[in-house]
Amino acid sequence: MPDDAEGAYDFGLGAGFYVNATQSPWVKHYRMYDYVVDELPALINFQFPINGSKVSISGHSMGGHGALTIALKNPGRYSSVSAFAPICAPIQCPWGQKALAQYIGGNARDNHSQWAQYDTVELVKTSPLSTRKSLPVLIDQGESDNFLAEQLNTQLLVDTAAATAFPMRIRLQPGYDHSYFFIASFIEEHLRFHADALR
Repeated sequence: MPDDAEGAYDFGLGAGFYVNATQSPWVKHYRMYDYVVDELPALINFQFPINGSKVSISGHSMGGHGALTIALKNPGRYSSVSAFAPICAPIQCPWGQKALAQYIGGNARDNHSQWAQYDTVELVKTSPLSTRKSLPVLIDQGESDNFLAEQLNTQLLVDTAAATAFPMRIRLQPGYDHSYFFIASFIEEHLRFHADALR
């Protein structure tokens, strides 16, 4: 399996970005979108006595990006989606541009349609009214997150959600950063949010 020789935390084994890679050498093993959407649920549904029609999805940072894009592309499969400090617009940040260029190829301008399918802001812009009405979204973002301005672009999502009348709950939390302590502080509220949607 290919990986980044430098051990970068923002690419390769450190960050698959929940895409189906189309570029060599990543194309063979980096199919994280298919894994999360199809393979993992099928395995869980087979191995455990659960109701596979009642599903919610959540994530942090790159995982928050993945949760949001997956739910927006498959709204009928998820009762709710939540995220902590998600990368909201990968097309417009260094982390996303690095990953999408290597996994999918090209750049945001020349390969926009392929990149846009993995960008929450772009997906919200084109989301149908049915999705905006039926998919509950909760996002928590720490105001002291050192990645907020350059990498996460939360304000772009706030503005896009307002422009498209998508009723997302996007909460800016004073004093919190990007750490797991931030998640631990609000995870119970996210679990209750999903529990209400799954009922």
